[in-house]
Amino acid sequence: MESSTNKNSDVLYVILLSINHGKKLTEPVIRKHISFLRKLEEKNQLVLCGPFLDYKGGMVIIRAESMEEAKAVAESDPFITSGLESYEIRTMEVSSEENNHLGMG
Repeated sequence: MESSTNKNSDVLYVILLSINHGKKLTEPVIRKHISFLRKLEEKNQLVLCGPFLDYKGGMVIIRAESMEEAKAVAESDPFITSGLESYEIRTMEVSSEENNHLGMG
């Protein structure tokens, strides 16, 4: 099990969103979701987000201090609170030139 506190700035949380069977997104919920994303952006928590072109759903990549915080963010998304979508979270370690590609570069 992952530790509750993220002390590694190279760790991001990927929230994978999937539309629940038989549900359809509506403009009001999409607008609430956009407002939610803007609030994450204001807090410098949003890294990247968008819908998939080949799958009914999308992803939101965020910075968070812990898995618990990432879950709280996901569970406050209007797509989730409305019941239109479900989610799962993946923890991603970022490989970049700055960290010498996780020390293997």
